[in-house]
Amino acid sequence: MELTSVLKFLENRTILVVGATGFLAKIFVEKILRVQPNAKKLYLLLRAQDNNAALQRFNNEAVAKDLFKLLREKHGANLNNFISQRTTILPGDITCDENLGVKDSNLLEEMWKEVEAVVNLAATTNFDERYDTALWLNALGAIHVLNFAKKCSKLKVLLHVSTAYVSGEKTGLILETPYNLGETLNGTSGLNIDTEKKVMEETLKQLIFEGSSEESITAAMKELGLERARKYGWPNPYVFTKALAEMLLGDLKEEVPLVILRPTIVTSTFQDPFPGWVEGIRTIDSLAVGYGKGKLTSFVGDPQATIDVIPADMVVNAMIVSMVAHADQRGSQIIYHVGTSVSNPVEFTLIQDCAFHYFKEHPWIDKQGKPVIVSKVNVLSSMDSFHRYMVLHYLLPLKGLEIVNTVLCQFFQAKYLELHRKIKFVMRLLDLYGPYLFFKGIYDDMNTEKLRRAAKEAGIEMDAFNFNPKSINWEDYFLNTHIPGVVKYVFK
Repeated sequence: MELTSVLKFLENRTILVVGATGFLAKIFVEKILRVQPNAKKLYLLLRAQDNNAALQRFNNEAVAKDLFKLLREKHGANLNNFISQRTTILPGDITCDENLGVKDSNLLEEMWKEVEAVVNLAATTNFDERYDTALWLNALGAIHVLNFAKKCSKLKVLLHVSTAYVSGEKTGLILETPYNLGETLNGTSGLNIDTEKKVMEETLKQLIFEGSSEESITAAMKELGLERARKYGWPNPYVFTKALAEMLLGDLKEEVPLVILRPTIVTSTFQDPFPGWVEGIRTIDSLAVGYGKGKLTSFVGDPQATIDVIPADMVVNAMIVSMVAHADQRGSQIIYHVGTSVSNPVEFTLIQDCAFHYFKEHPWIDKQGKPVIVSKVNVLSSMDSFHRYMVLHYLLPLKGLEIVNTVLCQFFQAKYLELHRKIKFVMRLLDLYGPYLFFKGIYDDMNTEKLRRAAKEAGIEMDAFNFNPKSINWEDYFLNTHIPGVVKYVFK
């Protein structure tokens, strides 16, 4: 592993970023534009109908956000010109073909001649995604990106961002090792991408032939995703299709230098471009939102469990440094876990306590202008206790309401259906997230630690590209950075 200056590596460099309006992608793009304005070109691929729509989407979903405020302060009215000189924003779709949905043949030729690094951040992260969507975007789309990269004559590295949770429900120390083609978590044989594609396409074709409604098709394809994932030991179609992508990339890479980055639960920025920027409701943020608004009074999970979270800017810094470290290593493959459960673990109870103290001091103001008073969450520490809670608080009242509703000639039908819908929704969430509520895995990060040490020994700019989780004081981070960031950027 040879490391040189990160800023020198990025200088005059041409990079293709796939999925350019995603959470991590925007942080990645902003970072490069800010720290190395002499990068030659960033090709930014995103889903859009045409060039104008792509430009408008990138401006609305990236440049207009607070994330770009340091660049906005530095360049003022010249910001759009600054960005346009260094970027080409492309409408495309990685599910289409190995040209990634790019129609302009001249632009394709230009990219194949100039692109030196390809960064794939395109994915659906929805645990409850339709199987066709997840398979095309997360697995088959990743192969299209690989095939595109193979055509780039100056290619130095392909960086694929996966997820640590391709491990499924493994326990103990989970190593930074690849999945071989056809490997499954439960030992079931027969996993094959062609079979998965055929099952998906034939199911969809049959549903359309039967005249099923769009709503019915969506529900059926979601169930198919869960069925196929669980057949081979993965808990949901998101992590299953991400695992398939890793297998396929490793098998088909040939001479392409391949870096696979597996982040754990990604949270708000730690320090760069400023502390606390976050977008959308991340996994643990949904709990903070529900708790702060007084809607979450009980939670199911292990209070002593280690919750592996990592700030988004540390993930992006690890991405950039890993690209530098593995550029030009023909035919190589390396996997990095980017997380904290080994190097700086945080327990669920600490997050819970921080949320309580924050919202006690800074209560959410409801629609009536009144502060929401929070209390300690009732933690249900086993699935049995959760089921007892559901029976006492919801299922028995629902049964009683059903009887009364029948006696009174459906007088409470609307209320009964609403309560039934809410209970069904909660049970669906438990089905999807249950495997993570009592997760016992710890993500080994030896490769990532070696990368950190190599970067430090090489004297590269680690102040600007910090990805050392030992530098995080978790109590301070949650109380003064993450939860305030969620309130500012998510609660609104």
